[in-house]
Amino acid sequence: MAANSHGHGNSPAAWTGVTIALIGFCLGGVFTVMAQPWLVLASVVVVALGGVAALVMRSMGLGAEPAPQRPAPGNASVPGPRESAPAEAADSRGAAV
Repeated sequence: MAANSHGHGNSPAAWTGVTIALIGFCLGGVFTVMAQPWLVLASVVVVALGGVAALVMRSMGLGAEPAPQRPAPGNASVPGPRESAPAEAADSRGAAV
């Protein structure tokens, strides 16, 4: 399973964004129990700032490297039935009709 890993979350930007969002989520839970609606809303802002921080860090080059594009299985380079037909019809000898 580890050999097929795509490296999800393996970057400083991802770790920072998730950590900030987790702190905001935990604070929101505490403030909900304490019945402090303004602080709950402030914690929602902290969660959103985690996403913004991750996007800013990714734009600075601290995100994960994009995976190389591979063709989908079964679609490698096999021409379809329409692609393999010649532009003009040919008879059995190969001469144009």
